[in-house]
Amino acid sequence: MTTAVAPSAPLTAADRCDRCGAQAYLRVELQSGGELLFCAHHAREHGDKLKEIAVNVVDETHKLTQTPAVAPDGER
Repeated sequence: MTTAVAPSAPLTAADRCDRCGAQAYLRVELQSGGELLFCAHHAREHGDKLKEIAVNVVDETHKLTQTPAVAPDGER
C-alpha cells in the first residue's frame, strides 16, 4: 500500500517554534497526522531524532541566508 502525502503550505512568519516561540523554519509531519514546528536552532539541535519520527519534513532554513530583493530607486 502506498500513502500519498498532500503538499504542505509554506511556512509563514505566523508559524512559531514549538520549543521557544521563535519563527519556525522547519515543519515535521508525523505518522499520527500531527506536526511539529521548529526554529532553525532547535531543528539543528533535534534534527537526527526528528528524521526518525517524520513522515515528511519541510525545511525552509535556506530563507535565513537569502538576501531580500531591493526595490529600484524611487519605489517603496
